[in-house]
Amino acid sequence: MSSADIRQRFLAHFEKYEHTVVPSASLIADDPTLLLVNAGMVPFKPYFLGEVPPPYKRATSVQKCVRTLDIEEVGKTTRHGSFFQMAGNFSFGDYFKKGAIDLAWMLLTGSVDEGGYGMAEDRLWATVYLDDDEAFELWRRYVPESRIQRRDKADNYWHMGVPGPGGPCSEIYYDRGSEYGREGGPIADEDRYLEVWNLVFMQEQLSAVRSKVDFDIVGPLPAQNIDTGMGLERVATVLQGVDNLYEIDTSREILDRAADLTGARYGAAVDSDVRLRVVADHARTALMLIGDGVTPSNEGRGYVLRRILRRTVRSMRLLGAGEPVMASLMEASISAMGPQYPELVSSAGRITTVAVAEEGSFLETLTKGATVFDSAVPAARAAGGVLSGDAAFSLHDTYGFPIDLTLEMAAEQGLSVDEEGFRSLMAEQRSRAKADAKAKKTGGADLGAYRSLLETAGGTEFTGYAEVSSEAVLRGLLVDGALAPSAAEGSVVEVVLDRSPFYAEAGGQKADAGRIVLPDGSELLVGDVQHALPGLTVHKARVVSGEARVGTSVLAKVDVERRRSISRAHTATHLVHTAFRAALGEQATQAGSENNPGRFRFDFASPSAVPASVLADVEQEINEIALADLEVRAFVTSQDEARRLGAMALFGEKYGDQVRVVEV
Repeated sequence: MSSADIRQRFLAHFEKYEHTVVPSASLIADDPTLLLVNAGMVPFKPYFLGEVPPPYKRATSVQKCVRTLDIEEVGKTTRHGSFFQMAGNFSFGDYFKKGAIDLAWMLLTGSVDEGGYGMAEDRLWATVYLDDDEAFELWRRYVPESRIQRRDKADNYWHMGVPGPGGPCSEIYYDRGSEYGREGGPIADEDRYLEVWNLVFMQEQLSAVRSKVDFDIVGPLPAQNIDTGMGLERVATVLQGVDNLYEIDTSREILDRAADLTGARYGAAVDSDVRLRVVADHARTALMLIGDGVTPSNEGRGYVLRRILRRTVRSMRLLGAGEPVMASLMEASISAMGPQYPELVSSAGRITTVAVAEEGSFLETLTKGATVFDSAVPAARAAGGVLSGDAAFSLHDTYGFPIDLTLEMAAEQGLSVDEEGFRSLMAEQRSRAKADAKAKKTGGADLGAYRSLLETAGGTEFTGYAEVSSEAVLRGLLVDGALAPSAAEGSVVEVVLDRSPFYAEAGGQKADAGRIVLPDGSELLVGDVQHALPGLTVHKARVVSGEARVGTSVLAKVDVERRRSISRAHTATHLVHTAFRAALGEQATQAGSENNPGRFRFDFASPSAVPASVLADVEQEINEIALADLEVRAFVTSQDEARRLGAMALFGEKYGDQVRVVEV
């Protein structure tokens, strides 16, 4: 049974039992506690917490997931994978333990002709939490007591590893037979007894989560819920009759392509088998990440992708590949996953371009960095077999060597790395970068002063979409980073108004500038406006005449021509973006921009230099649009409606339910 068929049968089974089929969410987690979606229930977390009313009582999905905590174990064992699909069914205050157990049993043991998986009943085992007598009794209806085992928090209590919902769980295992290990059930051997489904009885709210078994329970959730996760790859392992997840249809195609490209033969040697499994896993993970809009970088999820791509390339090199391989590996990966995710096929060009560009960059890095690494090895041996933190940092900072690559290469030479020294130097570098960014945002002021200012002055009502001049009250002043009741002529100040037409820098639009005028003729020249804290808007200004005083009524006036000039540059940026995407494809996605009066800069990724003919065509197209003097209309609408009208949400940007759209 193919993976695509397993997926379809799962969704059809639960749809038959009145579950709403919910498409997989993007791997880019809409959750500040997560970089990437790591469990099937993540998109449903607000419903389990009672933060948002669920739009349905029952739901089912097959969610794309990525976990990289044990990435070094990928390939070394046959049970670890960084990308997987979690098929799940969810109940929000509807059915509970009995319903979850019954529905799972029906699908697993139901006949293939009637849409089930056809697993033999006498091969299935169940585990329950230590004191969950209710689940134990429910399972006795299907399996004998001898095939039901009780386990502790380490195995049968589920949570996300971060504050959120959790609860005891019941796991279903498939006995693969004596050739895979010893008897005794899941407690004895989880290679022989393969976990295929986890039924979580979501009933508790967790706060501090210190480890898998050490966490604080705040209390019960608003309702008893069900969250189950069936590992699609593990079920495929059983139903396709293969030894492990690397040999199922969606992995084996990639593994075989890697073997063909390198001349390696799977099963011939332990080292080459590990590397082939790394490639099969990582190429598929990279495909899914790029497909969902992640691009390689040195931070966050972009670094996860970069690390995975570079581990793939290096593994292929160690297997004997002498030429670039990423285009071929992406082709095999798309062929393997396309039947389940057709959007990968339509985005093949963009995905391959991103992967190939990162491969080219890394091959240059590998050549230069490997020479530097080799020259550092004698000194490391002389220092007791430890590569210094300075050397590791230099490899990272100068040559782009990820620390995990340095660790791998050092281990291959029998060396260790001063990780503490490396991380200390990295922390210093990040602190400097954060200080620079904070200085732009806060002018170097103590955040405590801003918090005090927010408490005393309150927030600011923005009026700038409707007017460019507003009557307001000066609610607060900072002078030299400290609260002050007034500021004399010549002082550089930060001002909080109760209402303001000044736009604070956000969304690619630079801050407004202008003047704040007091009734007695005193005047402040505003040069920048920033959101110093959530809810706090500060106007950075200089008192050019008279005195600024807290509590005074003022007139705030925006420099209209400057705003319009910046707005034109901002609109031109989006027009250029659209034109480049039309000319070069989806890979020409905005990576940054700067919009100034009379000029702008547009950044986008490209694997090679943009042809002069394309640059000329884009320039001509934008000039023609500008000369046409088209109407520009701004309006507020829902995200869904904006997308329907053709608006594009950039990955990494955060949008509210209501968005402001500028239409040309």
